[in-house]
Amino acid sequence: MDVEESKPHFNRSLSLFDATMIVAGSMIGSGIFIVSADMSRQLGSTGYLLVAWVASAIITMIAALSYGELAGMMPKAGGQYVYLKEAWGSMTAFLYGWTAFSVIQTGFIAAVAVAFAKYAALFFPVNIRSIILLDLGFVQISIQQAFAIFIIAILTFINTRGVKTGKMVQGIFTSTKILALAGLVIIGLYLAANGHFVKENFVNMWDAFAAHTNKKGEVIQTPVAGMALMTALGVAMVGSLFSSDAWNNVTFISAEIKNPERNIPRSLFFGTLIVGILYILANITYLSILPLNGYPNGIGVTEQGIAFAKDDRVATAVISVLLGGGATLVMAALIMVSTFGCNNGIILSGARLYYAMAEDGLFFKQAMQLNKKGVPAKSLIFQGIWASVLCLSGKYNELLDYITIASLIFYALTIAGIFVLRKKQPDLPRPYKVIGYPVLPAVYIIVALAISADLLIMIPKTTWPGIIIVLLGIPFYFFLKKNQAAKSNEGA
Repeated sequence: MDVEESKPHFNRSLSLFDATMIVAGSMIGSGIFIVSADMSRQLGSTGYLLVAWVASAIITMIAALSYGELAGMMPKAGGQYVYLKEAWGSMTAFLYGWTAFSVIQTGFIAAVAVAFAKYAALFFPVNIRSIILLDLGFVQISIQQAFAIFIIAILTFINTRGVKTGKMVQGIFTSTKILALAGLVIIGLYLAANGHFVKENFVNMWDAFAAHTNKKGEVIQTPVAGMALMTALGVAMVGSLFSSDAWNNVTFISAEIKNPERNIPRSLFFGTLIVGILYILANITYLSILPLNGYPNGIGVTEQGIAFAKDDRVATAVISVLLGGGATLVMAALIMVSTFGCNNGIILSGARLYYAMAEDGLFFKQAMQLNKKGVPAKSLIFQGIWASVLCLSGKYNELLDYITIASLIFYALTIAGIFVLRKKQPDLPRPYKVIGYPVLPAVYIIVALAISADLLIMIPKTTWPGIIIVLLGIPFYFFLKKNQAAKSNEGA
């Protein structure tokens, strides 16, 4: 037997269905069930709320189609990291990988795991969030945090057992949550079609009002128009874009997808299309069942409306109208299924990114080792440990606020890489070419940069830290390169 063949290696065992489930499953977490509340407070308009979700769906699909060309050209483990390296060089690629490990990927994992634990707590008779297991002074560990870490550990272990095990979990949980979300949409729209809808939501639906509460708990509405409306729309889209993020995770596992030149572009298209349609229809359902505006101290979900749904749990409020008293537990179960499947996809995929970095000497060397099952088990463990630290820090929600702008900038850079690579490597086979080139990729770049600029100006406290986190990677990059050079000289 050839020695190379006997070594652990990536196995191309993921089908188009598996890849599509990773795209959709990584996107659908808990965001779709809650972010419409904050978006409603910022926009105060049915029409512009829907515009934000439609625009997010279109922008995401343009980005996904653009990535399809890069994935077809370079079906390698690491995906986006590889594309950035080929187009812009190793430092840009490292800064992306650095940000993904320190905040984007691990921050998602921590936040989603805590969301799972939070909703699981509703099935217990006591508030487990307030029960402290260990108090070290500088950090307190609650049962909720411990349970979140346990979920990360379980999913990490599952994915060390091979990609086939991970894809089975992903297929089951993603299919379940897609069907459940579709069921919510079908029931809501059926009732709306039979006259059970909030008519005032669709009267003067283009009048926008930013809403906030004063110290007395009174709602103050401020009309928003012109440029102020455009900036408000950009800020509001943070919620819808965040809920639509993580679709790029499938590119990290390119080395394990069958016929990747065809299946990765298709999975990106089908996955983002399915989720985009479901998200838009879910919001139409919300607007058909509940009034957009309401009061924070309103009695019942109808008086609170979408904007002031308790704890922003819009979907729970809608289900309470449809099902009555058991809505909270039904919704909690759905979100648990959704977040479990979401985290599995992110954990499965992310480890391949660090594997690619380790191959370039830009991450822990052990991360590039594959176990007998053909997966980077140690990379999975490194990822799980840091995500668990973020769970304990309690700062994961702040980190998620920071990463939206970083994600947008790296998406724009990656898509700009299409233009660069068509000039640098014109003869490289391109099994799939992005439709609408150069217009659609250019549109995405312009929109992403415009939203980024909007966020830097309008909400600097939660966006400039994201830029700082990216820039903090620069000294680490030069340290690693210097270390590489020193080792090369020693070996010479």
